[in-house]
Amino acid sequence: MLLTKRLSLFLALAGLFNVVVWPRFAVAIWQDPRAFDGSSPTAFLWVHAVLIVTATVIGLAILAVGVRGRLAARLGQRGYADYR
Repeated sequence: MLLTKRLSLFLALAGLFNVVVWPRFAVAIWQDPRAFDGSSPTAFLWVHAVLIVTATVIGLAILAVGVRGRLAARLGQRGYADYR
């Protein structure tokens, strides 16, 4: 299945957005006073860490699909399967 150029660009931008935003959110969570109880991480930190890692991995996957779709659209008639 080939994605349209427009959809591929949208997916690439959505994935890039996730890859840029979530690590910045991680810094904010790390600096939040609710993240640690003394020197021990709290449930607040763990829940947000799982959320951030999951969202970043999904963002990377979306970015990869968008880039691959864009490359496939660019290759067009030459056949994408020949360039894997």
